Amino acid sequence: MSGLRVVPTWRHGHERLYVCGPDGGNIAWYDRETGRVNLIAEDREADVLEALEPFLTGPVTVGPPPVPTPAELARLTLHPDDDLAPNRPGEALLVALERDPAPAHRLRPDPRRRALTAEQAAGDALDRLEGAGWHTLHSIPLPGGDRIHHLLIGPGGLCVVHALYARKQRVRVTDPTVTLGRHDPEPLLRRLRATTDRASYALTAEVHPVLALVDPADLRVTAPPRGVRILRHTDLPTLARLGAVLKPADVEALHAMARDRGTWGKL
Repeated sequence: MSGLRVVPTWRHGHERLYVCGPDGGNIAWYDRETGRVNLIAEDREADVLEALEPFLTGPVTVGPPPVPTPAELARLTLHPDDDLAPNRPGEALLVALERDPAPAHRLRPDPRRRALTAEQAAGDALDRLEGAGWHTLHSIPLPGGDRIHHLLIGPGGLCVVHALYARKQRVRVTDPTVTLGRHDPEPLLRRLRATTDRASYALTAEVHPVLALVDPADLRVTAPPRGVRILRHTDLPTLARLGAVLKPADVEALHAMARDRGTWGKL
């Protein structure tokens, strides 16, 4: 036995299979779309092909990977368990619902499912910016049980995006509170700013807070909130119009840093 294991990852519907050694390090990856096996450790070719054999869907070419960028090198050194890039929108909620589904006889809808709907809607809108030089990371865990719903990184800077389910409800924003329908006001903007400050500290970069409202019936903002953008989730792609403040190399470096789980463990 070679001791190798195959770890599948998904990103925007595109699958890549990483071959990891006993220590968790990547030694190769198989890209089904291109039919190519990229070998980092060329002396392990036979072992890699043996491990991948159940997953191969046709003829493949085998060879060294393209010359990686510094950001790609940083990613390749990550253990798969520490790489946050494969996280789906609402990843933490998906896992929680799978482990502890609500009882079938529950009279009221599980609030986690509404929160999941919001994160998936906002995440899908943000993922559509990927081809324009932007990256989005989803469901970033923070110490203490908090979580960043989405982190957007691109030429226009960095944004922490918090998704809020507001379907068919009137939303009133009076900084720092947000009121949904007849519910009590919640100091959501204060919490969003605190989370954004933690992201700025972790990444040593300026990060901007964004509140994304999913399908509100009406939105009223009494006064522009301090430093927070309030958007409907369908308007999230407008963030791509922000003036360029980061060079492509800086974007890639910040993305490589943010996708590493260890970056957030120090908060």
